[in-house]
Amino acid sequence: MPRPMPRPMPRLDLPPEETMTPEQRAARDEAVAGIRGRVPAPMIAWLRNPELARRGQKLGELLRYQTTLEPHLSELAILVCGRHWTSHHEWTAHKREGLKAGIDPAVVADIAARRAPRLEDERAQAVHDVSATLLSTARLPAPLYARAVAALGERGLVELVGILGYYCLVALTLNAFELGLPGSLAPELEDPDFPSAEAGA
Repeated sequence: MPRPMPRPMPRLDLPPEETMTPEQRAARDEAVAGIRGRVPAPMIAWLRNPELARRGQKLGELLRYQTTLEPHLSELAILVCGRHWTSHHEWTAHKREGLKAGIDPAVVADIAARRAPRLEDERAQAVHDVSATLLSTARLPAPLYARAVAALGERGLVELVGILGYYCLVALTLNAFELGLPGSLAPELEDPDFPSAEAGA
């Protein structure tokens, strides 16, 4: 029986307090004082450029908490993004938040298995379809664009695209620097075509 591969350690850690620059401390303190009340995982890497850390986490606050999209819609988009990139930490954190916001566990399971879920709510269906299509093709066909504007409004669609772009940045940051592992390794995201970090990818 083969031995399991060791799970990776994060490639970067939060800089120790005594080594932080004033700019790094200010960015960290701003995040802790904000809506989240803590340093978000990708900011561990972003702090190497304090202005990126400051602006990135503020953009994240806006897109996650201050749009016209209800929490379950934002979390649905983030789950589709996390699955697209097989970002274990993003998936684990937002699966929890998505279920808390009322997403059906069957929908979460479908997304994890790369199946298209059937959603009764037209806004949720639009969010899923826009997210999946834009991430897989980088385009929105005219009929889907029209349906999304009808369901979400122009502002809502712009906000959705912003959420997807931001969480692509988050997922790539988490994946590149293996942040949030091993505790957030999500076994339901195993994919032979995209080996997980657990397999040494």
